[in-house]
Amino acid sequence: MSRGHASTEYPPGPALPAFAQTYLYLRHRADLLPVLRRRYGEVFSLRIPPFADRLVVFSRPEHLKEIFAGDPRDMHAGEANNILRPVMGPHSVLLTDEAEHARARKLLMPAFNGAPLRGYRELVSEIAAAETGRWRPGSTVVTLDRMNALTLEVIMRVVFGVTDERTRAELAPRLHRIVTVGPLQYAGLRMPRLQRFWPWRSFRETLRAIDDLLYREIAERRAAPDLADRADVLSRLLQVGGEAPSTDAELRDQLVTLLLAGHETTAAALSWALYELAADPALQQGTYEAARADDDKAVEAVLKEAMRLHTVIPGAVRKLTKETTIGEWRLPVGTTVSCSIVLAHRRAENFPDVATFRPARFLDGEVEPNTWLPFGGGVRRCLGAGFALMEGTAVLREILTRHTLAPADPRPERGRVRNITTVPRGKARIMVTPREIR
Repeated sequence: MSRGHASTEYPPGPALPAFAQTYLYLRHRADLLPVLRRRYGEVFSLRIPPFADRLVVFSRPEHLKEIFAGDPRDMHAGEANNILRPVMGPHSVLLTDEAEHARARKLLMPAFNGAPLRGYRELVSEIAAAETGRWRPGSTVVTLDRMNALTLEVIMRVVFGVTDERTRAELAPRLHRIVTVGPLQYAGLRMPRLQRFWPWRSFRETLRAIDDLLYREIAERRAAPDLADRADVLSRLLQVGGEAPSTDAELRDQLVTLLLAGHETTAAALSWALYELAADPALQQGTYEAARADDDKAVEAVLKEAMRLHTVIPGAVRKLTKETTIGEWRLPVGTTVSCSIVLAHRRAENFPDVATFRPARFLDGEVEPNTWLPFGGGVRRCLGAGFALMEGTAVLREILTRHTLAPADPRPERGRVRNITTVPRGKARIMVTPREIR
């Protein structure tokens, strides 16, 4: 159908009740979405309240290009991400749109580019070396748990600037409880009647405790005599002057966003990368040699391929504020459109040998635009993308130059949904043996 004759109907989709669609999407989306694409075609619809009353899923590169290049006034990412509001807060850079989003992004972006980004690498390597130095020879490492602990330490010290041991000890376990919540429990946060009952009441209490800690840190940092000498994100935000967030509540929302979004996704990607390296001795040896030779691009390619084959975030969403045509579909106001990262990463047209873990594809110019999307795209592309790749590469380099990896479980690792992310179901356990330092 030509663009000039765009359909005004929603694309086809399953006729299941909305609650069933929501359940299947939350718990089994990696299996569900490919099935729906085969049955209904390249573009299809879902009903998944409370995420979206009507979700239209796209995955072809030309469709994703249209969405990412769309006018942000017509496609609200913040409004589409509203499921995050109970945790992130209304001022989060993930939940705002138009001028407010541009302002938040302008405030945060300098902390993740240029000299600050280069300056963080040494500290990331130091934290990774300390973590891996505690691994006992011949022991089994529960990779997902250790990578979560490592990346949480990074985000607290490098981005948030938490250096006080007491604060870190209080904050870390509470943040861990937030990120390990199940998808159905997370969906229930939008239902006020559930807040009186466990586990939703417990979740709220944990979030209030985190808020108390963050507000205490903000107050102490505002009064710090050495504020101008500090390089962490919070201190940078407080030094921006007239452009800085005017209230503690705004600062709190950005800090929660960075603390939560800035560590779990990287931890999951690292866990998948280590799992794949442990399963392929030849690839592991080649990556080790690249790490020893300071070939960061080759090490980074392993991380990128892990993000492709084991997609952590399912999609990038936009809510239409005006009738909009995408491909052959004319969609009404209020529709939520999803750039499906899961499906884009599984398109054989995008990635030859799509089911094979092959990092070299990121070194030979094979990966085309609008096909590899772990950080989204357009003006809403994740502002921490450079930081995440730097961090993941530095961590892999420290691990591979210190340890040889082997699978701890012969069974293939599968994914499971945790909150809104997909992590290794068996936590990607590996066995480690120290390398001889030559």
